[in-house]
Amino acid sequence: MDYNAKQIQIIEVAERLFAQKGFAGTSVRDIAQAADVNVSMISYYFGSKEKLIEALFQIRMTESRSRLETLITNAELVPMQKINLLIDSVIDRLTGNQCFHNIMMRETLSSERNAAISDHIMNLKMRNIELMQQLIREGQAAGVFRDDIDMSLMTTTLYGTVNYAIASQDFYKKINNLEHMDQAEFLTHLKGKLSQHLKSLFKSTVTNEHHNQN
Repeated sequence: MDYNAKQIQIIEVAERLFAQKGFAGTSVRDIAQAADVNVSMISYYFGSKEKLIEALFQIRMTESRSRLETLITNAELVPMQKINLLIDSVIDRLTGNQCFHNIMMRETLSSERNAAISDHIMNLKMRNIELMQQLIREGQAAGVFRDDIDMSLMTTTLYGTVNYAIASQDFYKKINNLEHMDQAEFLTHLKGKLSQHLKSLFKSTVTNEHHNQN
């Protein structure tokens, strides 16, 4: 579904508030006030708060799927190049839109989970892992990736590492003496370090090269 500029504005405001206060802690009135629109306009466009967050997930899922599909279908890249680009794409996406991923983490860990949101999160994760499996199968068919790759642990390592780094920024700055950096400079540094670390880790995890040496 295509959304107009006003709908996108409302969705983005809701995303920020959901990240800050949680889905349950955010009212339609809060969203209307922050977006400078009437409550009735939100009702007209979306019907309910549940439909609003559903629209948010549809937008983010479409963006995520589009990136992965473009990567997978690129015939000019070898499988390991695709893995490396996938890693950078995930790092860019998670660090570039921390609000949405705060919602994912908050709702995943909440003791009062909303069933509909849990379903959206599960669907997003399943779509991502299905596309990643295609990428891995391509490398296996070419004989460059191992046959015993655990996809659930692979995605946990990728998303878990990046999410933890984002959530622990103050700690990372302190132990690496980077407290003098402003936020933009620090994020650039963090993204580079995450990229280097995860690419090295995944190369040793998925390729036959390292496996055959042991």
